[in-house]
Amino acid sequence: MKRTFEVTPWNIVTHQLDPEDKRLQESMTSLGNEYMGMRGFFEEDYSGDTLKGIYLGGVWFPDKTRVGWWKNGYPKYFGKVINAINFIKLNVLIDGEPIDLAKDKVSDFELNLDMKQSKLTRSFTVTKNGHAIALNFERFISVANKELVGIRVTAANKSSDAVKITFKSAMDADVQNEDANYDERFWDVLKTEQNTTDGAIVAITKENPFGTPRFTVGVKMTNETGLAAEKVDQPNDKEIVNQFSGELKPNQSTTIIKRITIVTSRDYDTQAQLEAAMNDLSAKVTATSYDDLFAAHAKIWADRWEKSDVEIDGDTESQQGIRFNLFQLFSTYYGEDSRLNIGPKGFTGEKYGGATYWDTEAFAVPVYLGITDPKVTRSLLMYRYQQLDGAYVNAKEQGLKGALFPMVTFNGIECHNEWEITFEEIHRNGDIAFAIYNYTRYTGDKSYVLNEGSKVLTEISRFWADRVHFSERNQKYMIHGVTGPDEYENNVDNNWYTNYLAKWTLKYTLEILQEVSPEVAKKLAVTGDEKKHWQDIVDRFYLPEDKKLGIFVQHDGFLDKDIKPVSSIPADQLPINQHWSWDKILRSPYIKQGDVLQGVWDFIDDFTPEQKKANFDFYEPLTVHESSLSAAIHSILASDLHYEDKAVEMYERTARLDLDNYNNDTVDGLHITSMTGGWLAIVQGFAGMRVRNDQLHFAPFLPKKWNSYQFRIQFRGRSIQVRVDQNGTKLTLLSGDPITLDLAGKQVELKA
Repeated sequence: MKRTFEVTPWNIVTHQLDPEDKRLQESMTSLGNEYMGMRGFFEEDYSGDTLKGIYLGGVWFPDKTRVGWWKNGYPKYFGKVINAINFIKLNVLIDGEPIDLAKDKVSDFELNLDMKQSKLTRSFTVTKNGHAIALNFERFISVANKELVGIRVTAANKSSDAVKITFKSAMDADVQNEDANYDERFWDVLKTEQNTTDGAIVAITKENPFGTPRFTVGVKMTNETGLAAEKVDQPNDKEIVNQFSGELKPNQSTTIIKRITIVTSRDYDTQAQLEAAMNDLSAKVTATSYDDLFAAHAKIWADRWEKSDVEIDGDTESQQGIRFNLFQLFSTYYGEDSRLNIGPKGFTGEKYGGATYWDTEAFAVPVYLGITDPKVTRSLLMYRYQQLDGAYVNAKEQGLKGALFPMVTFNGIECHNEWEITFEEIHRNGDIAFAIYNYTRYTGDKSYVLNEGSKVLTEISRFWADRVHFSERNQKYMIHGVTGPDEYENNVDNNWYTNYLAKWTLKYTLEILQEVSPEVAKKLAVTGDEKKHWQDIVDRFYLPEDKKLGIFVQHDGFLDKDIKPVSSIPADQLPINQHWSWDKILRSPYIKQGDVLQGVWDFIDDFTPEQKKANFDFYEPLTVHESSLSAAIHSILASDLHYEDKAVEMYERTARLDLDNYNNDTVDGLHITSMTGGWLAIVQGFAGMRVRNDQLHFAPFLPKKWNSYQFRIQFRGRSIQVRVDQNGTKLTLLSGDPITLDLAGKQVELKA
């Protein structure tokens, strides 16, 4: 655990410039707008350790898979988001010498991410050759104009002599990825244009041998300043620069405003169309004042917070944590483009390739259902439907029928290159089916499940029916050779969570098939024999259980391990994934994230209090929580069991996982999909929100050190405010038709 930022309700702010924590600070101050995003690296050149990262939604490259021993069915490539053209580059020179915060004397430093308005500012005073210059950098990625990034830099002369100031505003396509298997540079420059006060670069991803699309990107910058423009030679064929210089008298200041417009071939068919759009969009934003552009952006963020903010009184750490979670989620995805999804690192780093994981369906869907319009979640479901063709390929690669949705993907084709994940972590199919059910249950809207969703469910069910095998000895259907959510257990037999989801998916699909229209049923072409076989699997599916302990067994053989709690591990050996060999981890009983408990959370109303208690009491002490997704589940279940102190402990861990760098890995980027955890822990945990038989239920408690908390939830056309304080719980219908809710077993009618 390491805290590098101050604790404030709406800001991520530090007054320390520590080179050792530079990457950590960059991760924490990332910005995005779904269309694109970037780490909080400096605009100017920095000679110390840094990870410059700018990433564009849906723009990726198929990096060659490299493994020591190739296996049939391996993905041919590992898809990854690639570092885009560095278009924020803006160097400041004082009397001809560039500032470099790795070397220069700096005072009054502040780095400040304003989450309310989604704006990053940085200010400091730098002294060079006896001259003190105060600098302020401001940056935003617009949600009002998705292709726009705005930067404003102000320089003020604090010395007693005149000083020459130079701004060198540049764009550079000579960028590289750290997380690459070969050839770290992925861009071929098609065109550069360097004028006196503006310029453009058009580049295309390099050719690849896998037949995946190449992406063309056009970036144009315009610069506005009171300093004089100077004609300069273009540095090279991958970079353009505009230079402005002038003299600043004592106490005089000057400003440069840089507007960058970014377009991609995802939206335009030809380079000519792309360039025309780039120029047109650039002209429009250049004709609008910086303050007006920012105001439009800030207004949309204000609307988002109005709908989704969680207010906590009495605990500023918790307040900052939940807002940071929601801010980074919305910076990554807000349902504007159904071709996009939520990568585990979002736009904050290169780890995990920036691709789609099962995290979306399991963890993000329930949050977006609660705080956004249903169309946002429906876009996430459509994303999978649109990639069915790729899922067919993945199943065929394993010699199986139906569809296997990928563990990692950009286009529906599996592109993860670890065999124990690629081939075996197949519970992801069930998580996608569960998301369809979750959407339908919460919204009451069956239009998806009875059309596109029924197709997805049918093809997943065909996969499960082919993937199971029948044990003659036990007269049960089983699934061998899998990895569950707990990735510290690979290649196991009968993982309880995987088996439970497979059985449930088949059962749910059979139910939905009874409701689809004759036209849809004809297209699905599920035969009577198929239905009979699926029902037989449901009736005779093996689910490992130990009745003496009263628990569901994580997988065959788990109880034969040397069962000792995490508390027995010496503190200097934690986290174990950074201190133990993989072999030692696999042999241990320690759980990376909830596995059995993941299933208990999914179907929380289907288990008795005694079952939930027995499983939580057994598995939680064995869990090291080294997955960012783990703490939220445990917080919700602890709340359900009235283990209030444990619920709060796990909430604090999930809400501040990156802010306090719990797992010592935030330098690589934030854990975006786990940013759902804070909201889930409060709403499903502390407030006890459930949907049962089309009715919304709450059973709240107030954490001891909180004075109150309140949030808004969107449910079937209503906006409902829930406030919990020391006097009890107050429910308010803010908009929509009257509704009757269940509050701790009591029916409460709400009217606007």
